Amino acid sequence: MIWFLEGQASQRDIILGALEALPPSVRVFASHRWDRPEITSLAHVSFQEPEDNAERVAWVIRTALEHSVKVVVAGRVGAFYEAHRDAFEAAGLTLVTGGASPRTFELVDDKARFTAEAEAAGLSCIPAITVLNADQLRAAHAVFSASGEVCIKPVVGIYGQGFWRFRAGVDPFRCFANPDAREVDFETYHRIYAAGAEREPMLVMPYLPGPECSVDMVCEAGTVVEYVGRRKAGIHQTFERDTAATELAIAAARHFGCDGIINVQTRDDAEGKPHLLEINPRYSGGVGYTRATGVNLAGTFATRRLGCPEPENNWIDGVRVKAITVAVPIPG
Repeated sequence: MIWFLEGQASQRDIILGALEALPPSVRVFASHRWDRPEITSLAHVSFQEPEDNAERVAWVIRTALEHSVKVVVAGRVGAFYEAHRDAFEAAGLTLVTGGASPRTFELVDDKARFTAEAEAAGLSCIPAITVLNADQLRAAHAVFSASGEVCIKPVVGIYGQGFWRFRAGVDPFRCFANPDAREVDFETYHRIYAAGAEREPMLVMPYLPGPECSVDMVCEAGTVVEYVGRRKAGIHQTFERDTAATELAIAAARHFGCDGIINVQTRDDAEGKPHLLEINPRYSGGVGYTRATGVNLAGTFATRRLGCPEPENNWIDGVRVKAITVAVPIPG
């Protein structure tokens, strides 16, 4: 039996992929801390988790043992569960968090440490300067703006929150009129940044003009066993394998000891060379799109962890997808 704990909304796609690949005799469990039956009701058995993290570990272990669950998969808070790995192993449970040890999370969650570690390992990444105040921000901007556009993002964060691209000549009001564009002139940003007494650490770095590649993969203690690269192309997403971007992502997952269904993001420079952006030690929001390529990442992951026959993955070239919103009836 396998249990998928609270994750992204794509937890629904992960459950579906596992159900498709596993034998009928294997039950799939799912849970979420909020009332999300449109996700969890797809599993054979579903639960609502305690909201308080302090209660969750004991509850998960107790519930897993009561239902003969063998594999527990952390979703949204992998680092939290990783810190309690000994408790799961003592109970005879296999815990999958996204990393093989706390070191994975220590390095990838802090973007400054991630960049330094990637550079030391010889992995192509974007150089960055950590800033803590307005003077450091201006100095860092001066370093990188001499050779091109500059951007900024939090040292710790997810979903691209706090990312801004500095563009000369942009209407200063644009950051309020169209915040989703993530564009602002530097002086406006600096003035607002300097107005506060204290800021969280931020990373200033060159802005790369090329497209991003989001690589979803199944890893086992750093070894990548299956993967699919995704790129946004206008309103569609396209897929790739055996490219410079996916090779870089695989090397990064190996070096940082990723373990589970994880995601690595790269971005191309003006010459088309990929550079590491970040590693997410959890499945991505768009992981479900990869099923259109004939590769069932969730199914591969679940069957391998449970010792079941793996699904037959047959790569389909030339696929592109478009996400749409679909209404899903849910139990009352």
